[in-house]
Amino acid sequence: MTATTTRFPIDLGAYKPLALDPSKATLTDEQRAALTANIQLCREAIVFFTATGAARGVGGHTGGPFDTVPEVMILDAFFRGAPDKFVPIFFDEAGHRVATQYLMATLHGDLPQEDLLNYRGANSKLPGHPELGLTPGVKFSSGRLGHMWPYINGIALANPDKVVVCLGSDGAQQEGNDAEAARLAVAQNLNVKLFIDDNDVTIAGHPSDYLPGYDVAKTLTGHGLEVNEGDGEDLDSLYSRMCAAVMSDGPVALVNKRPMCPGIEGIEGTTHGHDVIAVDKAIAYLEKHNQGAAADFLKNIKKPSNDYKFLGVSDKLGSNRNVFGDAVVSVLGKMSAAERKEKVIFIDSDLEGSCGFKTIHDAYPDVFIPSGIMERGNLSAAAGFGMAEGKQGVFATFSAFLEMCVSEITMARLNKSNLLCHFSHAGIDDMADNTCHFGINNMYADNGLEDGYETRLYFPADAHQMTACVNKVFHDPGMRFIFSTRSKVPMILDDAGKEYFGGDYTFTPGKDEVIREGDAGYIVSFGDALYRSLDAIERLRQEGINVGLINKSTLNLIDEEMMAKIGQAPFVLVVESFNRRTGLGSRFGSWLLERGLTPKYAYLGVHEEGCGGLWEQFSYQGIDPEGIMSHVKGLI
Repeated sequence: MTATTTRFPIDLGAYKPLALDPSKATLTDEQRAALTANIQLCREAIVFFTATGAARGVGGHTGGPFDTVPEVMILDAFFRGAPDKFVPIFFDEAGHRVATQYLMATLHGDLPQEDLLNYRGANSKLPGHPELGLTPGVKFSSGRLGHMWPYINGIALANPDKVVVCLGSDGAQQEGNDAEAARLAVAQNLNVKLFIDDNDVTIAGHPSDYLPGYDVAKTLTGHGLEVNEGDGEDLDSLYSRMCAAVMSDGPVALVNKRPMCPGIEGIEGTTHGHDVIAVDKAIAYLEKHNQGAAADFLKNIKKPSNDYKFLGVSDKLGSNRNVFGDAVVSVLGKMSAAERKEKVIFIDSDLEGSCGFKTIHDAYPDVFIPSGIMERGNLSAAAGFGMAEGKQGVFATFSAFLEMCVSEITMARLNKSNLLCHFSHAGIDDMADNTCHFGINNMYADNGLEDGYETRLYFPADAHQMTACVNKVFHDPGMRFIFSTRSKVPMILDDAGKEYFGGDYTFTPGKDEVIREGDAGYIVSFGDALYRSLDAIERLRQEGINVGLINKSTLNLIDEEMMAKIGQAPFVLVVESFNRRTGLGSRFGSWLLERGLTPKYAYLGVHEEGCGGLWEQFSYQGIDPEGIMSHVKGLI
C-alpha cells in the first residue's frame, strides 16, 4: 500500500476550527460540544497514523500526543480567538510527541493529510521528533528532554508582550535543565505557561514507584511558580484553568493529571502507552469508535524489509545493546553476593529496557538503582561510587545523550573514578527518531589530556565481540565507554566462513584486528559500519579489487604495529557511523602523518541531517556498501 497515493481514511474535514476568548472562562454548550468532537477526532487520527508506524516497523509514540490533545485543542482555539496575545506555536518539551505537530500542521493546511501515512518513514520528512525547516508546518526542533523550556524562556524574553506556551511532561521535569529554567522564569517573571501531562508514566515505569518523593507540582511550587493541579480529562475544569493561566501575569504551570492513554483498552495507565500503540490495540480502538476504514487500512499494511544480502557475515543477528546486559550478568555471577554489594552499582536513567540494563536489574536488583530522566546526575553518582579503589560505577543511556554528560565525564575523570558506561543507540542505524537522537559525537568522551587519567572507548562489531569486550574490561580501573547500536548486527565471518569472534576469541584492548588482508589498500572501520565495509570488500574482490579491512574496536588508542602496517598501503579509508567532524576519521589521518606515513587518505561518516526510516539512513549518508565501493574506486 503506497501511502502517498492513498486517501487518509479518517475525515479530518470534520475538524471544526474554534476561536475562543480566554477572558471568558466558561464554555457554552455549543463550544463544549465542538471541542469534545475535535478532541475525539484528533485522538482517533493520532491512534491511526502512529499505528501505521507500528505496522511498518518504524515504531513511534502514541500515548504522549494522545494524552495532550485536549490542551492542544484549547490552545489552538486561543490562538484564533486572541491572536495578539500569543506566540502561536505549540512548543513541546517531549519531542517524541511529534504526532501532535504533524496533525496540527495538517489541520492548518501546511501538510497534506496523506503524508501522515508515512509517519517516521524514510525520506518522508516526518521523523520521530520535530525538526525545524524539514516538515511543512513544524515550527521548532525538539527531542532531548529538558531542553525546550530553557529555550522558550528566551522566546519569552524576545516577546515580552506575548504569552509563550510549553507542553511539558512529568518525565521532562526530572531533568535539571528545567529546574534552571523554572528559576529564571520566576526571577524574570516571564510570561511562560506550562501545560504538563502528569500521567505517572515514563519508559521504565512509574515515577511514583522508582522516584519516591518526586512530585511535579511540589517541585515547581518550590521554584516559585504558580501551580494549578487538576484533572486533564475534565474538559470544563481544564478549560477554566487554562483560561486563568494565560490571563495571569508571569510563569504558571498547569499540572494535568490523567492516566496514560485514557480510554484505550489494554493500554490505559500502563507504560506500554509511551511507545507506539500495537496494531491490534489500534484496530480495536478505531473499530469501537466507528473508524472501520482506518482499521481496515492498518490490517492491510505490509511491513517492508531490507532484503539486501550482506557478504562476509552470518545470518545470525545479535542485539548488542542487550548482549551487554547478558555479558554483565555473567560477570556478576562469578562474584559473591557480598562482593557485588560492596564493589558494584548500576544506575539507570529510565532506559533499562533499551540499554541492556533490565537483565541486570532482574538478576541482581540489590545492586541496581532505577532512577529518573537525570542523565547528568546519574552518571556523576555512578562515578562517585567508583571513586574508591576496587569499586565500579556503571551507567547507561542513549549515545546521543553522551553530549549532555561531557562535563560530568570530565569531572569523573579528574576524580579518577572507575566508571563503566554503556551508550546504546550509537550511530544512525535503525534511527527513525532522526537527527536529535543520532549518537554521532561519541569521541567527546575522550576529552582528557595526554597525561591524564585513562579513558577508553570501545565499539564491538558483533555480539561475540561485545561479550568478550565486557568480560575483559569490566573490572578494569579508569573510564571505559562501550557503544552499541539500536539495530541488531550480524556475526562477522573470517575468510574460511567461521565466526571471527567466536570460539576462544579473547578481546585485547587497544589491539586492532585484520578482518581481511588486501594489497590495494585498507578500510578501517568499527561497530555496525564494519559489516557494511566487509560486504563492500567482498564485492570489490569479485571485481578483482583486493582491499583489506581493519576492525578498530578500541577507538581512541593507537595500535602502533597496525598503524605501521596499513601506513604502507596505497590508501587508507576510515568508514564510520559517527560525525565526520568529530569522529575517528578526523583523527586518524593526523595519526598517520605524525608517523611520517603518507598513503592516500579519506574518511566517510555521517554528514547530513537524517532521513528517518531504519536501515535507509546509511545509504542516505553514503556509507552503505555501494557508497563505500564507489569511494574506494575513487582512491585507486
